[in-house]
Amino acid sequence: MVELNHTIVHVRDKQASARFYTELLGLDDPVPFGPFLVVEVANGVSLDFADDHGEVHAQHYAFLVSEDEFDEVFGRIVDRGLDHWADPGKRRPGQINRHDGGRGVYWDDPDGHVLEIITRPYGSGP
Repeated sequence: MVELNHTIVHVRDKQASARFYTELLGLDDPVPFGPFLVVEVANGVSLDFADDHGEVHAQHYAFLVSEDEFDEVFGRIVDRGLDHWADPGKRRPGQINRHDGGRGVYWDDPDGHVLEIITRPYGSGP
């Protein structure tokens, strides 16, 4: 059995970025480990934030959440006035999507990484 354990998230300021993720997603505070700040999600996978002293290359991070968690996270996105989109191409601003009978939304973190929350895995709909 192969499982994803962690991934490194290259950012300009690991303190600010880890805080951004934990606050918006409602996660526990980051834990230092070596040069990283580690943020763990519910399924045991961690995002290991590392300061990058060069150009940060944007990545995409998608999080599967419950309907209630979607409401909470989306509320924080709106309360902070963050731009958000129903699609990764940013052609449907200020909207959410309803793929596979669930809900989803995209937004950017401070370093340009594209974040996404979805309530249903892709391909699981009716």
